[in-house]
Amino acid sequence: MSEKPKNSRASNSGLRTFYTIVLTQTLSLIGSRISGLAIGIWLYNETGNATPLALVAFFSMLPMVLASSFAGVLADRWDRRYVMAISDGGQAIGTVLLMMSFLSGDFQIWHLYFVTALQSLFGAFQGPAFTASVTMLVPDDQRDRANSLMQISQPTAGVIAPAIAGFMFAWFGVVGTLVFDLLTFFVAFAVILMVHIPRPRKSQEASQYERSMLADMTTGFRYLWQRQPLLWAVLFVSLLNFLVSGAGVLFTPYILARTGSEQQLGILLSLMDLGMLAGGIVMSAWGGTRPRIHTAMISAIFLCIFLMLAGLAQSFPALIIISTIILFPNMFTNAAFMSIMQTKIAPDMQGRVFASLQQVSTLLIPIAYLIVGPLADHVFEPAVQTEAWAALAPFFGSEAGAGMGLQIFIYGGLALIASIIMYATPSVRNMEATLPDYMPETDEDETSIELEVGAISA
Repeated sequence: MSEKPKNSRASNSGLRTFYTIVLTQTLSLIGSRISGLAIGIWLYNETGNATPLALVAFFSMLPMVLASSFAGVLADRWDRRYVMAISDGGQAIGTVLLMMSFLSGDFQIWHLYFVTALQSLFGAFQGPAFTASVTMLVPDDQRDRANSLMQISQPTAGVIAPAIAGFMFAWFGVVGTLVFDLLTFFVAFAVILMVHIPRPRKSQEASQYERSMLADMTTGFRYLWQRQPLLWAVLFVSLLNFLVSGAGVLFTPYILARTGSEQQLGILLSLMDLGMLAGGIVMSAWGGTRPRIHTAMISAIFLCIFLMLAGLAQSFPALIIISTIILFPNMFTNAAFMSIMQTKIAPDMQGRVFASLQQVSTLLIPIAYLIVGPLADHVFEPAVQTEAWAALAPFFGSEAGAGMGLQIFIYGGLALIASIIMYATPSVRNMEATLPDYMPETDEDETSIELEVGAISA
């Protein structure tokens, strides 16, 4: 079992705090998605290549990967509200800098890369702090639903943002979308300072890992190393992220090449997020299987299959169908894996362990972003014009985007093979039974602490 509020009143208060944070962070995410979509369309229209978009994605991931360990240490040592507030404030500064660049009329693409890296650096502090806070705010029997609700934030923003982005971009340009993004950051920043997030008691498990702040940055890695099934699961997620994210970053240029329509791009991207939103709602209502690993792995397998089908889709109707279902399983995988981790890890260690989990699981994503654009522009798309392509044309077509379709199909196929192998590995499939759950302090310990505090207060 895991640490949770002691009574229903505390539980309800924690849930209200959780819902408030999710709501305001979703609003902030909508603002970021609106400005990001507007800049992405502008950038592709200006360059006509997939590489600049891939480089933006690269700079959005690299600082997060490098800073995650330090972010996790702060999440366990500081008040997690302040860690999240610093994250929101730092990202708002990046938005201001980018807005100033556009207003000056001297915007250069490296400005976008720099601001993206800056926001990624501050964004690295958000995930470990909030994910670790869930354990203190939400009882274990509601945690699958809570994690699903957290995952819903992304698709909710994805459904709402494209329509608003199209309107704002047409009427106010990139700067208008950046102003809206800045306002949503301020709302999230103000709310996070007003709520209360309980700080976890120091556990004996955490005491065994106590070291200096610099040395403490490796605590999460050592924790995972001593629990091999968790480590194998995280390494699998890292490989899956490399393949799926590499394919995912191609979707904007791929759809634009297939359809030639920004309007259809907006429709398809909204459908992807709508499918992911539907998956999150279903997972929130259902709660997943027990053991949770079955939900996580079976969903991952379906995600890979749908990704392969996306590479085969050549017409707008086919893209509509696959866009609607492709991200539906994603919510099941993420929520189930996160609930497993929250159940197994002591609350006062979760910041460091989740930071290490984030760092390892996203380690290969920057590499994927770095190579996927050049591969599309210089290998797969030019291959369509060769004689050898005739054998592949019935499956992927021979028009613009066909090469990227093959690239997406290959990535999905490799991810499918990795998922099947991982699910067939006994140590991973049975880890919920073999790894002990975190056990909180005994009731006797809690009573003695409460009486001591009461005596001091008196």
